[in-house]
Formats: sequence, C-alpha cells, structure tokens
Amino acid sequence: MTGRTVRLGLLGAADIAVRRVLPAVSRAPGITLTAVASRDPDRARTLAAAYGADALPDYRAVLADPRVDAVYVPVPAALHADWVRAALEAGKHVLAEKPLTTDPRTTAELVALARKSGLVLRENYLFVHHPQHRAVLDLIARGAVGEVRAVSAAFTIPPRPPADIRYRPDLGGGALLDVGVYPLRAAQLLLGPELRVAGAVLSTDPARGVDVAGAALLSRDADGATAHLTFGMEHRYTSRYEVLGSTGRLRLDHAFTPPPDHRPVLLLEGPDGVRRHELEPYDQCLGGVEAFAHAVAGVEATGGPGGGTTDDPSDDPTGDEAGTSGAISTRQAELTADIQRQAQYAVGGDAR
Repeated sequence: MTGRTVRLGLLGAADIAVRRVLPAVSRAPGITLTAVASRDPDRARTLAAAYGADALPDYRAVLADPRVDAVYVPVPAALHADWVRAALEAGKHVLAEKPLTTDPRTTAELVALARKSGLVLRENYLFVHHPQHRAVLDLIARGAVGEVRAVSAAFTIPPRPPADIRYRPDLGGGALLDVGVYPLRAAQLLLGPELRVAGAVLSTDPARGVDVAGAALLSRDADGATAHLTFGMEHRYTSRYEVLGSTGRLRLDHAFTPPPDHRPVLLLEGPDGVRRHELEPYDQCLGGVEAFAHAVAGVEATGGPGGGTTDDPSDDPTGDEAGTSGAISTRQAELTADIQRQAQYAVGGDAR
C-alpha cells in the first residue's frame, strides 16, 4: 500500500469514534475515512458528510466494499469478537476498541486468525503511544529509582448517565473491562508480561449486574515486584501511576487520557530531593491512528505479518510492536480473566 492511502471503514458511530478517533483520522497522513455504517442511518449520513465518506446501509456492506482496506470497530465490548472476526474473514485490517474481546480464548483465536491471514489487528490502547511512558522507562533503565519494587496505578471516572452501555452486562459493561484494563496494561508496560494475579476484588451494583469498582494485586515472581491496581466508575477522575524503587519514586499524572495540549510532568523523588521532568505535549490519539496506518502500509508493501499480530515484541515497550502486539493483547485478556476469577474466589466462589 506504499504510495497510496489506507481507506478506512467505520463500524458503528460510538462516542469515542466521533470525539477522538475520526478527528485524528482526518489529521493523520496516509489514512482516510471512506465508508461509515451505524445502527442509526441519520447518524451515519451526518458523519459521512462531515468527513467526505460514503454512508452504507450496514456493517456487512462496509466489509464487502472493495474500496475499504481496513475497519475501525468501536462497537460495545461484547460485540467486538463477532465483528472483528467478520472483518478479518473479509480480508480487512482491524483497529478494534479495547478490550479486543471479553475472554482470552477468543482473543487468542482472533490474533491467530490475523497472523494467518497476514492482516494487522490492533487493540486501540492509545496511551501506549504517548512518549511520556518512554520517558518513564528511560528513567527506570538509567537507575533513577533503583530496583523497581512496586507499581501502583489507578484509573477512575465519575458515574455515567443511567443508560450508558457501561452499565449493560449484556454489552460487556463494567468497570474492569472499561477502565480497569488501563492500569492493567500499564502494569505490563512497567513490569513486563510475566505477572500473575495474586488477588482481586470487584464491587458489583446488584441493580445493574455489573462491577462498578475494583482492585487487583499482581506479582512478578522472578523478583517479588508487585502492582496494585485501582479502578472504578463511581469516583473522582483519577489517571495516574507511580513506580516505587529501592532508592526513589516516580509519579505520572494524566497517564491514560491526557488531552493533546497537556504538558506531562514526571515527578522523580530520590536521595537528592524531588525533580520535575517536563515533557512536550503530544496527541496520543493521532499517534495511535498514525501507527495503525503505518502498520497496514507496511504489511501491504511487504506481504508480511501484521505489525499488531507479531509475537516478537521489539525492545521498545511503547513501540508499535510491544505496545499493541497480539502477544500482549492475549496476555492482557488472560490477566483480565484471572482478575475476574480471583474476585469471584474472594467472595466464596470457585477461582478455577
């Protein structure tokens, strides 16, 4: 596809697509919105007109359109698996909202299908593309905090409107799948994938049947380093993580959803006192879209496996390979399922 633009189809006019991803697509080089489908035809037509695309009657029509090279799938989490599979079977590259699916077996199957088909499959964690995390990892690698002993990470949001899909168990709602997956991905970023879930709790709203808050403790058996994760959707907005080492501590606020004009500040506390590392603003949504377009272009140019489906992460944990690889998506799904099992066990259920 080198020398021409990735033509994107949209399956569903979700809020994140309208507010964040489509504006980024319009600014990103090498990718353009070509076709739109939505359960609401009027909404599809409005979006299509705004971006110079065509409104098609349904999702299947987008997948059947030969002009479409790749699709973005922002439908509710419980519907991801069916539409991601359908897109891959139609020969389309896929950018899917997180979580990729709601269970690890299906995630592994879709990653394998993408690899076999030579297609890019990306789970849309935008924060991994922000250079602030590379800066954190560089400081850790230079010994700024000594040996890493523990990570704490939190992502919490205020209550949503009563009809929000996050409160729908049939659509894959709940705090863990919506916001808890962010600190979980951060734990992998900072401590690596060799983590196990030592314990977890989930607070469930009985009227809605979904978890609205939770916490998890993860451990890295090789050296005993731990990660304490907090998440919820009945809280003050919080988006941060902290790395505690043998000689220092590093804190990052606005870790997961910083606005494009936000200037990140890394607070490093060590033997010499507190130092502020100020970084330049960065649009992580634009960066994520550009990375996806670059991966698709690379696959089409070489005929090789998709950048988002490889099991060989690069040395850069925030790069295209490691930040969004199929191996990490599969491990993410496994850890999420383990948190659910441990939480069940904590209230007297069977953790198997």
